[in-house]
Amino acid sequence: MTQTHEPRPLPTDRSSPFDPPEELIRLGSRRPVSRIVYADGSIGWLVTGHAEAQAVLGDGRFSARKELVRLPVPWLGHMERVPAGPGEFIFMDPPEHARFRKLLAGYFTMRRMRQFIPRVEEIAQQRLDAMEEAGQPCDLMKVFAYPIPSLAICELVGMPYAEAGVMHDEITRMFSFDSPPEETRAAAAAIHRMLYELLLRKRAKPADDIMSELVISGQLSVEEILRVASLLLIGGFDNTANMIGLGVYALLQHPEQLALLRAQPELVESAVEELMRYVPSLHIGPIRAALEDVELGGESIRAGEVLTLSLSAANRDERRFEEPDRLDIMRTATRQLAFGYGVHQCIGQTLARIEMQVAHAALLRRFPTMRLAIPGDEVPMRENIVPYGPRLLPVVWGMRYDHQSSGARRRSGRHAGRPCALGTLRHRHRGRARPVPAGAAVAPRCAPGPARAPAHGRWRHDHRSPAPGHR
Repeated sequence: MTQTHEPRPLPTDRSSPFDPPEELIRLGSRRPVSRIVYADGSIGWLVTGHAEAQAVLGDGRFSARKELVRLPVPWLGHMERVPAGPGEFIFMDPPEHARFRKLLAGYFTMRRMRQFIPRVEEIAQQRLDAMEEAGQPCDLMKVFAYPIPSLAICELVGMPYAEAGVMHDEITRMFSFDSPPEETRAAAAAIHRMLYELLLRKRAKPADDIMSELVISGQLSVEEILRVASLLLIGGFDNTANMIGLGVYALLQHPEQLALLRAQPELVESAVEELMRYVPSLHIGPIRAALEDVELGGESIRAGEVLTLSLSAANRDERRFEEPDRLDIMRTATRQLAFGYGVHQCIGQTLARIEMQVAHAALLRRFPTMRLAIPGDEVPMRENIVPYGPRLLPVVWGMRYDHQSSGARRRSGRHAGRPCALGTLRHRHRGRARPVPAGAAVAPRCAPGPARAPAHGRWRHDHRSPAPGHR
């Protein structure tokens, strides 16, 4: 295939919060591999086809090494091309990458994550209580979507909930496109200090969590442990939270799909897969560099050239999905690429799926009449930060609510103990969360009191169970 168009910058302007930029949709399967101009002025490639994106992610001839890739958009604090630091395994290729993946996969097996379901359910119920305590309208992102994955990953890694708010602030500062290099470095240094102090505490008094296990095992250096813990927390804090928020927002804007899920809660698993296909939270990348000449989608990719994959466009490829621009929670969307593919596929995807399934099922049971408190097209989105999602999502529930009336408040009845839509989940939840203080700064700070300790021995490696997605 011969390229006849002039390379242009990566399209980023959306006409809808759920759809990829229109130019990406136009390229789609008609031109699944095309030229673009990168932020530093170099010419590289954009991959919008599903088969082509999957091929890149599954082919060892395309590298994830940090010093080889370029950024398709201006990202002030991340423009330097430097090698990955110790433990930054997501920017490594095999065999270096495999050393970390093999060690960490044992903490995220399907068996172990299923054992964690009751705790995720309990967190979800506490956050629903917190929504009722906060009153209406309630910012679902702050009170519900962020705390569920944040509390879960903090417990798994071993970070106290009291420190999660500061950590989240620094993560946000580090991943904003507008943060200058000195601010990005300061945020990274602050995260490093927090985790180093946590490591010292785990060394003095180990607990039943991932960081303690890594310290005790002696298989990683101090710097490697700190970077690994940082990656787990970053992924656990923001990615799943925004996928929950995007999913709820999409359902509220597609009432026929919301009604279907409410009527058939057993569809929650397929609904979560379809929501991730329809609007993935990763809106920039993944990015890879060709290690040798490769033919892809009818184009000749030369060694050293950089490719940016658009997962949102790939998940709308009409060659893979019928009527791809339609949200259909009854669709079989198991080959969607929101979690990536190949050796770098998200290591925590099983946990993330559980969190999303539990969150959607619990939310619809407690607040079946939930709706947006503002017009749908006024929901502000995170356009200049990774990952993509709503900045806030004001919702109301119960009887008809007039948001202009300060005295209006309706509360939905509690349904603790009703069977969850996930057939295996049967758990009664007692007690209420502490009221959310007015003006609380970020979601992780809206945490309930100290949770019960994890069951002893949870973090011993279980090599009998396969990891969620071989990495």
